[in-house]
Amino acid sequence: MSIVTALRAAFAAEEPSVLVTITRAVGSTPREAGAAMLVTPSQLAGTIGGGRLEFDAIERARAMLVSGEIEAAMDVALGPAIGQCCGGRVELSLRRAEEALLTELKTLETRQKAARPLALIFGAGHTGRALATALAPLPISVRLVDSRPETLVGLPEVIETIASALPEAEVAAAPAGTAFVVMTHEHSLDFLIAAAALARGDAAYVGLIGSATKRERFCRYLAEEGWEADAARLTLPIGGAALHDKRPEVIAALTVAELAVCLLSDQQEKLIDRFAARNGRCHSAEVRSTG
Repeated sequence: MSIVTALRAAFAAEEPSVLVTITRAVGSTPREAGAAMLVTPSQLAGTIGGGRLEFDAIERARAMLVSGEIEAAMDVALGPAIGQCCGGRVELSLRRAEEALLTELKTLETRQKAARPLALIFGAGHTGRALATALAPLPISVRLVDSRPETLVGLPEVIETIASALPEAEVAAAPAGTAFVVMTHEHSLDFLIAAAALARGDAAYVGLIGSATKRERFCRYLAEEGWEADAARLTLPIGGAALHDKRPEVIAALTVAELAVCLLSDQQEKLIDRFAARNGRCHSAEVRSTG
């Protein structure tokens, strides 16, 4: 449950609450500045990193609820004194929740969602749906595209679904820095979409489900179209080849890790190069998966 949702519920139940926010983090800390949690007499939403730091903050927040205190602050060294060995230091702000705070948090949440990177998944088969569902809890916007409307039902509400007779058209409409993951029900459509994503030159990630054989075929297709150089930026198979498990949920979990590193890091170019190197050139012998 998000902090905004939890705060709405607390107001509806006329239950008091305190927002605990990390205002400063120095050195090694379990969470970064801006991380927050909402504390009510019986519930919690969000986290500032767990451990004794969080336990003590919860205790302080609930003491505020009893006393009626409006604001407080904590300066915590994460060392032996509190049984944590991070070695850093955090400063916390504790603020009694009021309607004005809910408005602030809603505005912040809207701004953060708008700034999220996009994972654009083509193909709502078993693996595509598993991947979209696994990505849903992360700070990544998820968009699932398929030409078959019946495959796009029953997914978490945060996943945007697009039923399109021309799914390849969604490539051009995506913002710079998008991660494209291709796993449609037709190899020819896979090739068309992946080639269009590679041709953009500004993707955070271009991944294609498949095997070494599929990679060879796709590389030949790129060469015939004069795009052979783009193959170096292709991740195929998605999720790597260290674990040869073809179950959709396993492929999805491994691919989520790749996408999270690329989309949530400020080192995208370096990471893309690393993934490309791992996948090799057109003659890669790596084998994997269901495409």
